[in-house]
Amino acid sequence: MDIKKRPNHKLYLEILRKMTPEQRLLKAFELTEFSRQLFLDGLRSRFPEKSEDEIKKIYLERLDKCHNRNW
Repeated sequence: MDIKKRPNHKLYLEILRKMTPEQRLLKAFELTEFSRQLFLDGLRSRFPEKSEDEIKKIYLERLDKCHNRNW
């Protein structure tokens, strides 16, 4: 079994442990917003002819598909 090496994983865990619960929650919100923006930017790049409303519709449809797969 070939496990991917993660040389900074210990450091990452140490940093998380030093954070307060509030800081961890804020970081989760920040990462969620970052992921959302990446997803939207990717859709805009893939569908440059679509309007912003159409992009948001595609985003919500794809997000709904992902959500339904997990339940």
